Amino acid sequence: MPSDFNSQPSPGTVLGVVIVIIAIVGTRLLGWEWGGGQLAPTVIAVVLVVGGALLVLRDRLG
Repeated sequence: MPSDFNSQPSPGTVLGVVIVIIAIVGTRLLGWEWGGGQLAPTVIAVVLVVGGALLVLRDRLG
């Protein structure tokens, strides 16, 4: 019986998994804390949010 699911995950799913991995590695191994005044977590979060917004816009407009 053929599956109704695609064999590849959507870009949004991949982006979500990447965000979770970065958050876990950052907090557990690199000592990042939200609101801790560190620039790296903020820059990474902003880049990922902008990338996610661009993916959503591309899917909606294309």
